[in-house]
Amino acid sequence: MQHDTFIGQVQARAHLGSRGAAETATRASLETLAERVPATLAEHLAAQLPREIGEHLRRVALAADEPETGVRMSSQEFFERVAQRASTGYPKAVHESRCVVEVVREATDSVLTDKVRQSLDAELAEVLFSGSQGTAHHAR
Repeated sequence: MQHDTFIGQVQARAHLGSRGAAETATRASLETLAERVPATLAEHLAAQLPREIGEHLRRVALAADEPETGVRMSSQEFFERVAQRASTGYPKAVHESRCVVEVVREATDSVLTDKVRQSLDAELAEVLFSGSQGTAHHAR
């Protein structure tokens, strides 16, 4: 999948008004995901994405103090970090992150995205992998 297609898909699924908003949602979601999953997993995922998209994962993974372990965080903390990075509200951060992950799943190998899902806590995995049509029952 090419960069423009990826961003266009995020924009359409998240119902965002601009490509810039889709870029922001993508960056915020993937940087936070890179904090949460093991650095090696983030790097493998980045390698299967368009270079510009993968850089959001690599930048955080390379800066990690403990590259072999992801930072443990609750579902709420994950989405609060996304919201802060994207300068948006919590419910919108949940929806946008799900849209980004949905496009990532389509753009990468399913075995790899299964490993990403398995590296997350059950609640976060459930919410994050519920897709763009998922319910917002975890919105505060």
